[in-house]
Amino acid sequence: MSKTKIVDARGLACPQPVVLAKQAIESHEHVKVIVDNDTALENVKRLGTKLGCDVKVEKKKDGAYEINLTRKGGVAGAKEEFVPSCSATSAQSGPFVIVIAEDKMGRGNDELGYVLIRAFLHTVAGQAEKPNVMIFYNTGVKLTVQGSEVLDDLKQLENEGVQLLVCGTCLNYFEIKDKLAAGTVSNMYDIVETMSSAGRLIVP
Repeated sequence: MSKTKIVDARGLACPQPVVLAKQAIESHEHVKVIVDNDTALENVKRLGTKLGCDVKVEKKKDGAYEINLTRKGGVAGAKEEFVPSCSATSAQSGPFVIVIAEDKMGRGNDELGYVLIRAFLHTVAGQAEKPNVMIFYNTGVKLTVQGSEVLDDLKQLENEGVQLLVCGTCLNYFEIKDKLAAGTVSNMYDIVETMSSAGRLIVP
């Protein structure tokens, strides 16, 4: 347990760095993860924090990052914390999650769909009961960037404690990652975990 496990995740596509880091921290007290891009860096750091690890980062001369994860004394094993339960009790007590997979709502007329998604998000922002998490992927990520007509509503939700997870692969695909104005760049591992543990899941 005391030996440091080294995970070389350079060149690996999302969400592989996170998956490998999680697997390593389940069986080792000390893990060093090597990544070569900012997205992987942030994802692994967030994983370590979520698992209750001490997280230290060192940038190397070649541009790579070494992320040192150390499980804190008394912290439960990462495997226990990350295995989603499918029991009815767990589902009922899980988070309220809304998934936005497109920048429009419904099938048929696209122009109407754009109007509906704006109305939907504005209504969510005005409700007393807010979701715990909102997930944006595919063209849905376009709603979170500069110039979006729903940006004020999303920022309001974020300020009120709603976590906005925005697919990093999708942002990169549409070449709009540098325009992100609301939410946190996320990865498929976090998205799947959040959806799996949801008590209520809405996909408009």
